[in-house]
Amino acid sequence: MPALPELTRCTVSSKLRKKKDKPHNSTKRRSQVGLTIADCSLGLSQFCVRINSLYHIRKMLENLEKKIKSCLRNLESAQADDVSNGTQSSFELSLAACQEGILQLCEATAYKMIFYDLDHVLWNSLYVGEAASSRIDPFLKELDLILEVVSNTVHMRVRHQLITELMKASFDGLLLVLLAGGPSRGFSCQDSQIIEEDFKSLRELYLADRDGLPEELFDKAATEMNKVLPLFRTDTETLVEKFKHMIAETYDPAAKSKYPIPPNPGNWCPKEPSTILHVLCHRNDVAATKFLKRTYNFPKKL
Repeated sequence: MPALPELTRCTVSSKLRKKKDKPHNSTKRRSQVGLTIADCSLGLSQFCVRINSLYHIRKMLENLEKKIKSCLRNLESAQADDVSNGTQSSFELSLAACQEGILQLCEATAYKMIFYDLDHVLWNSLYVGEAASSRIDPFLKELDLILEVVSNTVHMRVRHQLITELMKASFDGLLLVLLAGGPSRGFSCQDSQIIEEDFKSLRELYLADRDGLPEELFDKAATEMNKVLPLFRTDTETLVEKFKHMIAETYDPAAKSKYPIPPNPGNWCPKEPSTILHVLCHRNDVAATKFLKRTYNFPKKL
């Protein structure tokens, strides 16, 4: 994942520049022409094969364990129980290692796809400039190609696991764009409708695309997203007052006269002052930029 850029404030009442103020600390720049099925298949299929291999190894171990136990039950040796117990213990470790390997591969594959392969349509372009003119559609189009490769390649028993990790990585990427996208992005309260519509489109892709995920699985993974999105339609004055109240509760009384910059939380949360501050840093209106200028003297550019 890209590192969080330094906090800035929006340049109010002007179009945010796409070319000069690019997202900070982005990874290797990629072509803007987009991915094709062939491009997706090259790297993604290798990860899918590894996931399938671990799954088949696990199934072979399970079958081997059953055969060994069946043979041992037919033995009349006094040591049969000891051998059986030892075998069970050994296979439990191997099976657990396979399962952990599948989980780690799914997570690594998902974050590689979202934050590297789709870097050009997520971190480098989504909502850059004006939200209305740089929406989520290009990202969804290329994500759909990745989901197609996954559906055609990964074994059905572990397919949902990889798609779930892709979904989680997508949410992390979208939150990073919204809350730490740098000075090339700015949102008004009216833009909240665009953001919510785009998130709905992302939801529909994961629920309806081929082997769609169960709705309850999506809702569980989207908990953090659903808590943060209402902040973007909350007026600036309310956000500022909420931020001041949180700082006063978190720090000593001296914080009322000089507000410290809260550390970034492990997760974005509307109850964390850092999350509120990041929303204000990307709020494109006069009240927000004046508060940030007066309180922290944040720059408009990096």
